[in-house]
Amino acid sequence: MDVVVALVAVLFGGMGLAALVQPAFIGGFFDVRFESVDGRNEVRAVYGGFGLAMAAALALALRTPELREGIVVCVAFALGGMATGRVLSALVERPGFWPWFFFGVESTGAAVLAYAA
Repeated sequence: MDVVVALVAVLFGGMGLAALVQPAFIGGFFDVRFESVDGRNEVRAVYGGFGLAMAAALALALRTPELREGIVVCVAFALGGMATGRVLSALVERPGFWPWFFFGVESTGAAVLAYAA
């Protein structure tokens, strides 16, 4: 199951790096423009910083057996929360393709991490 944990870490790391380097790339999935410094700062913080923190936490879990289960469960809950937020939002407004795609990624990530824990 370490492969699953490592894969989710790589995905979070990729998201984090992309958001830090090119915030507009993230916005492109959701038809959102980040034209202000504050907007780009928000993307770098939430997608970038959070993504890198989750990647680092999962890397730590792979190297520290006594912390592994707690970290993996915590990241699974974070992904589950993201997926749940998308569903709740869809009850208010019907989203397009990319939010549903990322719902699939997030819910799958949550499930496989819960299983890996």
